[in-house]
Amino acid sequence: MELYFLGTNAGLPTTQRNVTSVALRMLEERRSSWLFDCGEATQHQILHSPLKLSRLEKIFITHMHGDHVFGLPGLLSSRSSQEGSPPLTVYGPQGLKQFLEVTLGSTQSRVTFGLEIVEHAGGLIFEDERFKVEARALEHRIESYGYRITEKDRPGSLNLELLQEWGVRPGPEYGKLKNGESLEVGGRLITPEQVLGPPKRGRVVTILGDTRPTPNIDPLAHGADVLVHESTFTDEFSDLAYTYYHSTAVQAAEAAKKAGVGELILTHFSSRYKDLEQLQPLLDEAKAIFVHTQLAIEHHVYPIRLAHEQEKE
Repeated sequence: MELYFLGTNAGLPTTQRNVTSVALRMLEERRSSWLFDCGEATQHQILHSPLKLSRLEKIFITHMHGDHVFGLPGLLSSRSSQEGSPPLTVYGPQGLKQFLEVTLGSTQSRVTFGLEIVEHAGGLIFEDERFKVEARALEHRIESYGYRITEKDRPGSLNLELLQEWGVRPGPEYGKLKNGESLEVGGRLITPEQVLGPPKRGRVVTILGDTRPTPNIDPLAHGADVLVHESTFTDEFSDLAYTYYHSTAVQAAEAAKKAGVGELILTHFSSRYKDLEQLQPLLDEAKAIFVHTQLAIEHHVYPIRLAHEQEKE
């Protein structure tokens, strides 16, 4: 699992940065990517990335402001031109379905793949045998959500030496043991508990939409390995952040520290900060409170590591 940022700016694009969009790549886990928000020109950013529209499985919209959704109709239309694109599900707040039906309908854009639009009001919005996604409302000028993506625990490693000693050959038998089934080999009953190590903890990623500080951030981010938090302003503009329902770098760091996350990634920067040099004060302010903080940089890869692995560095 890894994060790949396609847009990190708030409100308006600049020559240095595009508006909001981030992909969660899960090629090993499910051979697909999930997209969180889709600001204008996201599909152009994808053209300059290793991401493929045909492998896009799900899109999660945090809220309906234009800098988070204006790229969605174009991306869906372009994906339709690729023959054999698999089904795609788009999740988001109320108004998402009308927005897509009106824009795609009025422009006579054809959608040639299975498209499901799921409007939600928080709670558990997706779950399968490997992952679950939960959402909670944040505090913004309009309905806005944060998403908590949980990878479920995986079976522990097999004791290969013991299996060899007991005459179990590599192959389907290994898979059965990992799936919790017992085997009888040479008159010996072998149970998963005898040969499996402790379960491998799944990773947790929390991605927030636009928000002021709010109590709902803590349950979304609690114990997460990575928290992606908007950081529109430095602390000197905290009053402005509050007025426009945004957060500062300091507030993002305070949320990360309270939730006990492994790593904080700041994004959604005001266009007043033109380049990385001007963004440095945001990073400095955050790291003074929460040392494991990074700036989101477009077209950079951020591996999702377990929190205890980060602590060793």
